[in-house]
Amino acid sequence: MKNICLTLGLVLVLSAPSWAQKKDIEKKFKEKEAIGHFSYLASDELMGRDPVRPEIAMAYNYIADQLKKYGTQPVPGADGYFQNIPFRLSTPPKEGNLTLGDSKFSQGQEMLVLNGDALTGEFDVVDLGFGNPEDFAGKDLKGKVVITNVGAPDRMSPAQLFSAGREKVARAQEAGAIAIIEKFNIPSVPWQLISNFLNRPTLGLDQGESSNLPYLWVKDLENSLAKKISDGAVKTAQLNINGKENRAIEGKNVIGWIEGTDENLKNEYILLSAHYDHVGVGTPDATGDSIYNGARDNAVGTVAVLNAAKYFAKNPPKRSVIFALWTAEEKGLLGSAYFAENPLVPLDKIVFNLNIDNGGYNDTEVITVIGLGRTSSDPLISEAVSEFGLEAIADPAPEQGLYDRSDNVNFARKGIPSPTFSLGFRAFDDEINKYYHKPGDQVDNFDLDYAVKYWKSYILAAELIANDSNKPLWNAGDKYEGVSKELYGLN
Repeated sequence: MKNICLTLGLVLVLSAPSWAQKKDIEKKFKEKEAIGHFSYLASDELMGRDPVRPEIAMAYNYIADQLKKYGTQPVPGADGYFQNIPFRLSTPPKEGNLTLGDSKFSQGQEMLVLNGDALTGEFDVVDLGFGNPEDFAGKDLKGKVVITNVGAPDRMSPAQLFSAGREKVARAQEAGAIAIIEKFNIPSVPWQLISNFLNRPTLGLDQGESSNLPYLWVKDLENSLAKKISDGAVKTAQLNINGKENRAIEGKNVIGWIEGTDENLKNEYILLSAHYDHVGVGTPDATGDSIYNGARDNAVGTVAVLNAAKYFAKNPPKRSVIFALWTAEEKGLLGSAYFAENPLVPLDKIVFNLNIDNGGYNDTEVITVIGLGRTSSDPLISEAVSEFGLEAIADPAPEQGLYDRSDNVNFARKGIPSPTFSLGFRAFDDEINKYYHKPGDQVDNFDLDYAVKYWKSYILAAELIANDSNKPLWNAGDKYEGVSKELYGLN
């Protein structure tokens, strides 16, 4: 009996800090205010928070106003609460045709012009494999068309295809090439799906002069073009791209921070993030609604970060905290990618990223943490969630590749432990797809009691991690462990 009492006492002592923090969060949490943020950000007034529509300014100004109101500080080097991003909106050409030997390609059918200026003429071609830096080295490419495979052997997720493509375009421009064509040869990804998605105005990072270089994808699922080029059957590319329009757009990440209280730990940062954009206005549903409000994806996550900013500004933890709301996640993780490449805080000072992204939920008893089981801080996330009567579960749908489809991956690749704190789902099923990127994703069909538990759990998880004396680490053997050790000098 004595041993049982001692064990029970130890459990109570160990759980007391998180229990006390939970009670403090509940006491200070303003439910009506949080739901007000939620309702506004997912309202028809914002027209789906598309980064290329003018209404996006209403969203980012609203978020910045809240960060200022709550007492967070602008990050040095930012434009107030904004990190300005040079975007380029590229529309499909009115006419687009390509001939490679006996193979013909047309815009929207077997070919997609993703970026660059109009171009007409016949040019020599050079096949550079995957177009890695070593493939470009020593090649005479001036005035020629570069042809490569999409992505790279270890970079085949959708976001990686685009990021690798941007790098190749810059290399081709520097080498004096006239255009670059990537062969889309990933049988597991339906070309028709890709074509439907990309044969419309697309947003990308403005890369200066390299953005003017015509950049194309062609359908080559049989990998036939490489052999035709090597056999000499394809020596030139005949291009006819007309009616191409491009224009500059300024995007804005919204960012604030608070300083930690511990003399040493305050030099480390916890990054709390979510994307605030959505997909805008699109095909009407059966009711005629064409505004994709994005309550689940990702107004609920934006509000979670705002709630955390309000709490931590008045109750700072030991570590400093950055609050970041990314733009253009739906356009290819662009806002977070820009910050990761142009950080306002040295990346080796950011020790953890607790990101939020969502498709929806089908279980209000759980929080699904994409990446749970990969970092040393996972038990703290599970502990926080359990304090609010929920259970943290790992990704139940790895086939969806969700870890690589959200902003967290841009920081994981740099070495920063970066899970995504998602609404509860046990399968990517019809209940998720009913709302995912649909006009029906609205606040009026959201379980608001669950939203409140979700928001509070996020604050507590962040607080436990920010106060933990142990530095968060990738678990041994994780694919990002090596790059993390390099980032933090742990080798």
